[in-house]
Amino acid sequence: MIGRRESVSGAHFAFTDRWGGVSAAPYEALNLGGAVGDDAGAVGANRELAAKSLGVDPARVVWMNQVHGADAAVVDEPWGDRPVPETDAIVTARRGLALAVLTADCVPVLLADPVAGVVAAAHAGRPGMIAGIVPAAVRAMTGLGADPARIVARTGPSVCGRCYEVPEAMRAEVAAAEPAAYATTSRGTPAVDVAAGVRAQLERLGVRDLEQSPVCTLESADHFSYRRDRTTGRLAGYVWLD
Repeated sequence: MIGRRESVSGAHFAFTDRWGGVSAAPYEALNLGGAVGDDAGAVGANRELAAKSLGVDPARVVWMNQVHGADAAVVDEPWGDRPVPETDAIVTARRGLALAVLTADCVPVLLADPVAGVVAAAHAGRPGMIAGIVPAAVRAMTGLGADPARIVARTGPSVCGRCYEVPEAMRAEVAAAEPAAYATTSRGTPAVDVAAGVRAQLERLGVRDLEQSPVCTLESADHFSYRRDRTTGRLAGYVWLD
């Protein structure tokens, strides 16, 4: 259920795998995405299971309506009955409020400055990485008192540069915006490495404590992959402060 979990100075980071939930195939089993065609009751049950396994109140988890953009929203409480806004990063200085990001090949980015008491979750797909969603999240954090030199960054499972094949023109377009994302597949064809691009962006922003997941979602049967399966579930990354 929880493929990876870590705590640093009161900041908590967690990434799920696809197991331990109640969804039926092709969303088997811990699908946490509510907009992929899965039964809404199963998704709700899975979100509750995942939160409780982390010791988090399911009602205190904030989700996003992700659109591959570059907008970051500051939040102080769950959305409740309000519409979930279209945003690809959420930031909070509210302790005990867990922020969640959904992925199935894109890069889930979790950020925390435990000293300032600020955390962020960002969804960095190819378009969002080019648009600057990661810098937008860091800017929103600094607006709440965070210091990039203190930020702890963890990126979760995503499709790797050896597998993310794209047309040559697309690789050139991405590399023009972020040279570190230039990649070649294991077959020698053009590719994009979004995680490498995210890492480079964070490093340029002054983030020093940065760890990247070694898991490629397309290669791993324990993780959902949109590029591999098309109709599939979504993984989640969670970040929160005590």
